[in-house]
Amino acid sequence: MASAMKRLTHYAACAGCASKFAAGELASVLGALPLPTDPRVQVDYRHADDAGIFRLDEHRALVQTVDFFTPIVDDPATYGRIAAANAVSDVYAMGGRPLTALAVATFPKDGDPTVLATIFRGGLDVLTQAGAALLGGHTVQDQEIKFGYAVTGEIDPNRVWTNAGAQPGDRLILTKALGTGVIATAIKFDRAPAAAAETAIRSMTTLNRAASEALSTLPAGAVHACTDVTGFGLAGHGSEMARASGCVIEIDRAAVPTLPSAMDLLDENTPGGARTNQEYVHGYFEAEGDADSRLVRILFDPQTSGGLLVALAPEAHAPAVAALRQHDVPVWTIGRVADGAPCVRVCQS
Repeated sequence: MASAMKRLTHYAACAGCASKFAAGELASVLGALPLPTDPRVQVDYRHADDAGIFRLDEHRALVQTVDFFTPIVDDPATYGRIAAANAVSDVYAMGGRPLTALAVATFPKDGDPTVLATIFRGGLDVLTQAGAALLGGHTVQDQEIKFGYAVTGEIDPNRVWTNAGAQPGDRLILTKALGTGVIATAIKFDRAPAAAAETAIRSMTTLNRAASEALSTLPAGAVHACTDVTGFGLAGHGSEMARASGCVIEIDRAAVPTLPSAMDLLDENTPGGARTNQEYVHGYFEAEGDADSRLVRILFDPQTSGGLLVALAPEAHAPAVAALRQHDVPVWTIGRVADGAPCVRVCQS
């Protein structure tokens, strides 16, 4: 008989995408690998992109990703839904459409199997919303619970969005507010107001499908670069875009949206991942004024199932905002791309 289980978040040292391997350590590991030689590989691990692209022919390519993490909430179905939304997000960030998914899970040997089944059902609900078919998966016994998916999608190889195409003069937009890492930490320690937790969960379970589809209605070439903001925070993923594109990502810190109560909870609930994210961007991050202000520190907050950070051609900015709003996607203009040595530069408005 299964033993009584603790709260799900008690099975995790770090919650959600804050459980990711430190970005700097991961970069050093991947940097030691030989480069792919197969000419069909269109996007690989070299620029820390959201997913890989494997070209099948002139008009078809596979987009593939894998993402799983520890519990970020205590409700099993909600945890499964967040994990699924987070996993398929990488496909949307490349401009693709998810097709299939394989579940990846670890679970305690003496855990309640009905809890695991509920996690799977929650995830399946969101995969169904995304139009992705669950084909199977793999489970392993482990005292720390983890759950997620390997996702395969399809994409036009001539309309792939990467993080490497941002150009000086581009406008930067963001489609979800920051703060899920802070609020998830507060949830784990019973410090999150109910309204804050509810809003964060709503954000994390919202697919980036509508945002991706809205941006796909723009003319080819309108989207110069795109990435979803997840475990490395806005600063970390912005830094990767800056380095891959060879430019400066300028962020107006007053324009960056935050979830309700996130700023109030920040001091007492900063995740450990925020500190490793700050180390990761060292040398590629500048901040005008008070670099220790909450408005700057929230940029390092590790997001789970975050929004899209998009660099748009200047003439595409207004049509993109209109298309997103028409698809009921919130959108904020948070900065621009500038010429200069690659970095994230946080500016005062």
